[in-house]
Amino acid sequence: MLTKEQIVQAAVEVLDTEGVNGLNLRRLGAHLGSAPSAMYHHVKNKDKLVVLAADHVFGEIVMPDTPRVGWREAAASLARGAYAMVVRHFWLIPAMSTHLIYGPNKARFDERSLTVYESAGFTEDGADQAAATVLMFVIGAAQGEAAQAAWRAHLRRSGADTDKELQDVTAEILEIAQAFPRLRARISPAIAAPPGDPFEFGLHTLLAGLEWRLSRPHHDHGQGL
Repeated sequence: MLTKEQIVQAAVEVLDTEGVNGLNLRRLGAHLGSAPSAMYHHVKNKDKLVVLAADHVFGEIVMPDTPRVGWREAAASLARGAYAMVVRHFWLIPAMSTHLIYGPNKARFDERSLTVYESAGFTEDGADQAAATVLMFVIGAAQGEAAQAAWRAHLRRSGADTDKELQDVTAEILEIAQAFPRLRARISPAIAAPPGDPFEFGLHTLLAGLEWRLSRPHHDHGQGL
C-alpha cells in the first residue's frame, strides 16, 4: 500500500519534469505504477497534492547555526538555500501564485528566518519585514531560471524540439537587441558567459542595507527608512 510520503515524493518528481500543468492523479498513478484511486486515501485532490509537494521541498533547505555563524551569514545561508531550492523546483513559483503554501517545513523555514533577524536586533515587526523582503528577493532572483525551466517543460509536453526552439528564441533576442546600443554591447558576451553572479551581488547589497539599518541610533527597526 502506498504511503503519503511516497505519493508526495512522486508528485515532486512529476512536478520537476512536467510542471504544475503536467500533474494530475492519473499521471502520478502511472509514475507510481498504481491506480489513481489508490491515492485518494491520502490526498483529496491535485490542489492539496501541490501544497504538500511545495511544503516537502521547503524541507530541503538546511537550517544554519545562527549563534555559531552570526545573523548575517545565517540570513545569507537561508537565502542561498531557498534560492537553490526554487531553481531546482521551477514549478514552485507558479504554485505559489495560485496556492497558499503552508506546512511544517515551510513553518520551520519561516520560524528560523524570524529567529535570525530577531537575533540581529530587529523588533518583531522589523524581523517580519526583513524576512519577507529577503524571501521576495530570493523568489524574484530565481524567477528567470525557473521561467526557463517551465518553458522547457512546456515544450516537452507539447513534443516540440527544445534545442531548436532555444536556438530560434536566442536568435530573436539577438535581433531585437540590435536596436538598443547598451543591450547590443552586452547581449552576445552575456549569452556566452554571464558576468558575475547577480544573485550574490543582490543578496550582499540587501543584507548590507539591513545591517546599516541596525546601526542607526534611536531608530525603530520595524518602521520606515
